[in-house]
Amino acid sequence: MKKLALKELSADLRELYDAALAVREHAYIPYSHFAVGAAVRCASGAVYGGCNVENASYGLCVCGERNAIFHAVGAGERELEALCVLADTEEPVSPCGACRQVMSEFKIKTIVLANLKGDCLLCTLEDLLPYGFTL
Repeated sequence: MKKLALKELSADLRELYDAALAVREHAYIPYSHFAVGAAVRCASGAVYGGCNVENASYGLCVCGERNAIFHAVGAGERELEALCVLADTEEPVSPCGACRQVMSEFKIKTIVLANLKGDCLLCTLEDLLPYGFTL
């Protein structure tokens, strides 16, 4: 993993950060009040965003990362290359295990963990999920 400031991200990763920041505003978070935004770039160049959506039955909640990925898949994308996830945290936010496994399913190569202050961690899927489940 590599620590970076927002201004040090490449232009394409900064675009993902900006898209995640924008979609975070739509998070449905009446219980935790913890808004998360995510954006994924596909091999086609298209960018898809997602935010977390909570439910009174907590098991039915969906994280922003999975929403972004599922948004891309629902649009017909299968080759996902990079993902940015951000939240209002002290350090760059880290995805849950379920999100890491979904990232593994689509072999996302580049992942940016970020916070609203512009602190970023640039990492690979192997950094986050070294022993992911595969068939």
